[in-house]
Amino acid sequence: MWRLLFILSVLPIAAALVAQWWFGLRVIAAEGKRPCRCELNRWNHTLGESPLITTPEAPAVEFGKQLRLVALEEWKIRDPKSATSRENSRRFGLAVPPLTLLIAVFALVLAKIPALGAITILLASTAISAAIGLLTLPPELLAISRTTRKMRESRVFVRTDDEEAVAKSAIAHAWRESIPPVLRWL
Repeated sequence: MWRLLFILSVLPIAAALVAQWWFGLRVIAAEGKRPCRCELNRWNHTLGESPLITTPEAPAVEFGKQLRLVALEEWKIRDPKSATSRENSRRFGLAVPPLTLLIAVFALVLAKIPALGAITILLASTAISAAIGLLTLPPELLAISRTTRKMRESRVFVRTDDEEAVAKSAIAHAWRESIPPVLRWL
């Protein structure tokens, strides 16, 4: 039984790591270092004044991170129930694997379960957290696309290549943040 649960837990974890790499880390590595130049007045007028954007020139990864944060704030105003649900799923991924590790260690020390069972329980909770994180990602991506559309319509960036790099970086940040922090350390 432990082996079957172990195998069923490793598959979603592997899928989450591949998705994080393909849609998140790879895109940030490719597009994130691109130097971008924005019209700071238009940025502040369209997306609000943000304390992190003080200069009109920065790498796309910085503008993308800020664009994602603005999108999340607008999403909280537009659809608070959905935004709260997404935030709660991220908190679940943050809290459940470490707590499960604690419980598995206590169960192992008390000799109630074998070592493979403790590892399997930890992997199963991590797999559930990763699956929940990925399944609740589409509404966040929709919020980012709405804010990106607003950014494009106001012509915040001088070049369209900069707009594309920033939009891709914002989406990549969302993918990167969708899996539990335990898996991000891998």
